[in-house]
Amino acid sequence: MGASLQVPLVDLRAQYLALKPEIMAAFEEVLDSMQLFLGPRVRAFEHHFAAYCGCAEGVGVSSGTDALALALRACEIGPGDEVITVSNTFIATVEAIAMVGATPVFVDIDPETYLMDWRQLEQVVTSRTRAVLPVHLYGHAVEMQPVLDFARAHHLYVIEDASQAHGATCNGQRVGGIGDIGCFSLYFSKNLGAFGESGICTTNNPALAEKMRMIRDHGSRVRYHHEVMGVNARLDEIQAAVLGIKLPYLDRWNEARQAHARTYTEQLSGVVDAVPVVRSWATHVYCYYVVQVPQRDQFRQALELEGIGTNIHYPMPIHLQPACRQYGYTAGLLPVTEALAAKIVSLPMYPELTSAQLQLVIDAVKRNIAHPSLHAR
Repeated sequence: MGASLQVPLVDLRAQYLALKPEIMAAFEEVLDSMQLFLGPRVRAFEHHFAAYCGCAEGVGVSSGTDALALALRACEIGPGDEVITVSNTFIATVEAIAMVGATPVFVDIDPETYLMDWRQLEQVVTSRTRAVLPVHLYGHAVEMQPVLDFARAHHLYVIEDASQAHGATCNGQRVGGIGDIGCFSLYFSKNLGAFGESGICTTNNPALAEKMRMIRDHGSRVRYHHEVMGVNARLDEIQAAVLGIKLPYLDRWNEARQAHARTYTEQLSGVVDAVPVVRSWATHVYCYYVVQVPQRDQFRQALELEGIGTNIHYPMPIHLQPACRQYGYTAGLLPVTEALAAKIVSLPMYPELTSAQLQLVIDAVKRNIAHPSLHAR
């Protein structure tokens, strides 16, 4: 039986306690007004988050998955269309493509950043390709300029999945404001998280924003007048209240994550097989701190015995998931993605980590990399 976790993978309570008085007061205001969705707090959060990303428009939605699906629908992508993306991601990226009836087409990843290898885009584009969907994974931005150049050359939309990269930059520009539409999950454990499920789309295109607003609210601009078949994907006022309180702290929290990552990297370089890299043109906001280790399952078990939480983001590439069988991918087609999935592990990462907790993790990693088999019993 493992020890109780001294260092969890994420500690949501620590952040909540620091903000509790503000959050409870906001809840009371929302509940006193009883305007529970698409009210003033949603509008304020949409405005402020869009501005944070360098965008004119923000469209609050009920989840990151809905953000992606609404973005695709706003771009009129559907059955018969193809969307190029990656397999090293959470399944929601590909679910959204499937939800609108389009077909995901995968390219492999850069072996150092684990992000979309834009050099492979030309190999998979067809007459049916309608969009490229790069994923800013783990907190590091995809190299966007070559993606944008490729998309322009082929008249494609660029929809950014920025669900793990709130505040990350590429060439000085915040993600979510680089392509045609940026899609963010505001799931509770993200760099900026609600108290449950939420999401937001950002764009500089008012026509796309208007379409997404209409689709999220049952295809209506005016109540009970439905122009298209929409969905119920609205952001509610309670979640918007939480997000509005948290947003001003995001940069500070990201800086704390970056400081923790520097400590990890300084002490674990040469110990684990690979630490995260940061490209010169990007910033990394460390939604996850992902390393590669040998004998991963034994390593994770050993850390759990020492009270340290870990996770794998993600253990089975999407193209090999049973849910994606119909797309015809087999093992060996995305060799970099497949090799990576067998070795990666995420270490504890959240702004409130203390230096003592960081040191506990680092010492445990060092002990268990050296002799993984001794702790696997």
